[in-house]
Amino acid sequence: MPYQQELNTSSRVLMGPGPSNVHPRVLKAMATPLVGHLDPEFIAIMDEIKEMLQLTFQTQNQLTFTVSAPGSAGMETCLVNLLEPGDEALVCINGVFGSRMADIVGRCGARLTQVHAPWGEPINPQLLKDALETCSPKIVAIVHAETSTGVLQPLEEISKLVHDAGAMLVVDAVTSFCGVDLKVDDWGIDAIYTGTQKCLSAPPGLSPVSFSQKAVETILNRKSKVQSWFLDLSMVMNYWSGAKRAYHHTAPVSAIYALRESLRLVLEEGLEARFKRHKANHELLKTGLEELGFEFLVKPEYRLPQLNAVKLPEGLNDAEIRGRLLHEYNIEVGAGLGEFAGKIWRIGLMGESSQPNFVNSLLSALKTIL
Repeated sequence: MPYQQELNTSSRVLMGPGPSNVHPRVLKAMATPLVGHLDPEFIAIMDEIKEMLQLTFQTQNQLTFTVSAPGSAGMETCLVNLLEPGDEALVCINGVFGSRMADIVGRCGARLTQVHAPWGEPINPQLLKDALETCSPKIVAIVHAETSTGVLQPLEEISKLVHDAGAMLVVDAVTSFCGVDLKVDDWGIDAIYTGTQKCLSAPPGLSPVSFSQKAVETILNRKSKVQSWFLDLSMVMNYWSGAKRAYHHTAPVSAIYALRESLRLVLEEGLEARFKRHKANHELLKTGLEELGFEFLVKPEYRLPQLNAVKLPEGLNDAEIRGRLLHEYNIEVGAGLGEFAGKIWRIGLMGESSQPNFVNSLLSALKTIL
């Protein structure tokens, strides 16, 4: 039977919306011998990760750590800890993941207001301003990099509007973290979450988060218990900070090792150099795809360099061509979601997958197929 054979997966060129390819050093780190999740050596590793996350998030927030679950759990961590039943929340929606935040808000028992933009476009600050005049939200949640559409959302004007209204700003940075500039403190972000499998190029399964002091005070002064025991930060924070660490759960030790090494790689390269690399490879891809008849969905000023949403040329069969790329060339690209299913591709150039060789391999394969 197949399960009696040693595991041997294909070596893919991962150019979809995630996961991205992982550096050999990260894979090697995962093979490091286990220690206990309360071992002094592991506590020291947790402290190192906190420091590196502060550097990469560009923040001084003391409550900065990683949730022991994927990015969707990071989303839920931010929302269920900040919202209580009866609170008001405003969610900006221009793709799949804004809608997911709205769903969680409802599950928290909070009153929901929504601001929409067409898929493929950013949220209009004027629409947000108008909405804020009709409600008094405790939080405003928005996606910085919408994975379903490839839109990069400017945040500075949004942040000012949110704070002028007395609300806290919650940001989804799952696809933007370590791929484009992200300044948590300078942009006044109160709660932020990301994932490890995209521009950070670590295996999926962890969700780095960071909370401002105002957000921490909100959590500590709740009137009701957080609806999720596992994600209740009033307990989790005692595991990630303080002189005496309180047991909360058994951390995924090998995944934490991988995160540590992936963060070391980011800081060795330097954030600015990393942003420039993603941009340069995007331009290389853009030139080649346009020569083949592809058009980009998003306007240049709002376009994510690491997640390229492109319209398929007339007559091109989405599933057939993606299937040939995968099975004949070992190249994965992502299909469209929602209203864009069958109409666009989402081509990832994230982290270790953002390199000229990958771009040229994809372009060469497409030229042959087409």
